[in-house]
Amino acid sequence: MAIRAKKVQPAKSAAIEAAKQAMEGYNDFIFVDFRGLTVEQITSLRDKLREKDAVLKVMKNNFARIAFEEKKITDVAEYLKGPTAIAMVKEDSNVAAKVMFDFAKDVPALAVKGAVVENQVYDAAKVEAFSKVPGKKQLIAMLMSAINGPARQLAATLKAYAEKKEKEGGAAPAADAAADAQ
Repeated sequence: MAIRAKKVQPAKSAAIEAAKQAMEGYNDFIFVDFRGLTVEQITSLRDKLREKDAVLKVMKNNFARIAFEEKKITDVAEYLKGPTAIAMVKEDSNVAAKVMFDFAKDVPALAVKGAVVENQVYDAAKVEAFSKVPGKKQLIAMLMSAINGPARQLAATLKAYAEKKEKEGGAAPAADAAADAQ
């Protein structure tokens, strides 16, 4: 639970409101420890995440805790200790997690702490396993190719059959059907 003062200063309540607004519109959150990263490395990570429709934000842990509590997301306090950046993702959070783990291979100072995916809290190991699952767009492409495969085979078979009939009889089956109709 976040520490709350009895009398909240206006600047702090404004900062909490800003944290809530920053989280607005994002469904999933990935918590990372960025201690030891240079400004160039953080900028590079932000650029890679932006390509995947995600944003990396750094905010005070206490303000983030309160904002998560107000979003009815609990059990994130353990991930909001020390220097923490939050990757906020609208969709395909596993793709953003993959970006984080790939970046961590090149820059070992980056450490994924945990995540909130569809209001479920994941630890680092679960986030790593989740990052290995194909993204929504990749799954749709795989499904469409599986659906298109038999249709392509059928079309190729029908075309080969039509070409074979053309070579044998000199007329296509459609021309035979038209002649029979007269």
